[in-house]
Amino acid sequence: MTSFAAPALSSAPRIRAGSAPADLGTILARIEEAIETETAAIRTDRNFDIAASNARKSRHLYDLTRAIRGQDDAALVASFRPEIERLRDKLAVNQGVIVAHLEAVTEVATLVKTALQDAEADGTYSQAEFPEAKRR
Repeated sequence: MTSFAAPALSSAPRIRAGSAPADLGTILARIEEAIETETAAIRTDRNFDIAASNARKSRHLYDLTRAIRGQDDAALVASFRPEIERLRDKLAVNQGVIVAHLEAVTEVATLVKTALQDAEADGTYSQAEFPEAKRR
C-alpha cells in the first residue's frame, strides 16, 4: 500500500479556489483607475459623461462582489490592506469632488429658476395675486 502525507496546514490567509488573489488585485486596480479618471474628469471636463462613468463603476462593483463572495473577509483585508486603504482614500477625494459638483449644479439651477421667476414677474399680474383661482 502506498501512503501519503496530509498537506501541511498554513496560517496564511486562504483565498477561495478558482479565484486567484491576483484577480482581486486587478479588480481593485481597475476600480481605483475608474475613480481617479472620474475625479479628474469632473474637475476638468465640462462634457464628462457621468452616466457612462456610473455604468463602469457598477460593473466594477459587480466584479468585486463576485470575486469576494464566499471568501474570508479578514483574510482578504489582510492580503489587500494597502490596496483597500488606497482605494478608500481615493473614494473620499472622489466623494468630495462629486459633492462639490452637485452643490455647483444646485446653485446654477437655483440661479436659473430665480431668473425665470424674475422674468415672469414683469410687473403685470401674477398667479399669487389671485388665490381663489388656485382653488377652482
